[in-house]
Amino acid sequence: MLGLKRGTVTLCPHEEEWERIAAETIAFLAPLFGDSVSGIRHVGSTSIRGIRAKPILDLAVAARDMEAVRARIPILEAHGVVFRGEDHPGEFLFVMGDFDADTRTHHIHVCPDDGEDWRNYLAFRDFMNAHPDKAAAYDRLKGELARKYADDRRSYTAGKQEFIAEILEEAKK
Repeated sequence: MLGLKRGTVTLCPHEEEWERIAAETIAFLAPLFGDSVSGIRHVGSTSIRGIRAKPILDLAVAARDMEAVRARIPILEAHGVVFRGEDHPGEFLFVMGDFDADTRTHHIHVCPDDGEDWRNYLAFRDFMNAHPDKAAAYDRLKGELARKYADDRRSYTAGKQEFIAEILEEAKK
């Protein structure tokens, strides 16, 4: 299953299919972004083996030049990749999905390729896949938060931030 109504939180068991869909999506996006980016990677919980995740694929895109990416927004949107603005300062968010049903299937985070956000996306994914005990703890936290905030994605996301920050500190060591 892939896709979730915007703003809601539902966790699904990890699906091997997510890796295939992520690879297909990366192949679809690469020519749309063109030379403005240096890499696209599958990140987020769907890229961490053995844990539950919202059925929305997160992709991190390393931009060589954020303004060059901005110039490609019309091309991306013509192919169903919708610009949602800055997810947080210095990072663009694009989404894909069934907009008539208010469902999202992909969150595409574009950040500078020499920035901390890009390194953090990869470090978190790689650390969690290398440390199943930490991934299991993250899964437990996500489960608690999903039960508490099923209709409040912002609170669900905020509830994970301290854990994520701790893992990133550990990963840097």
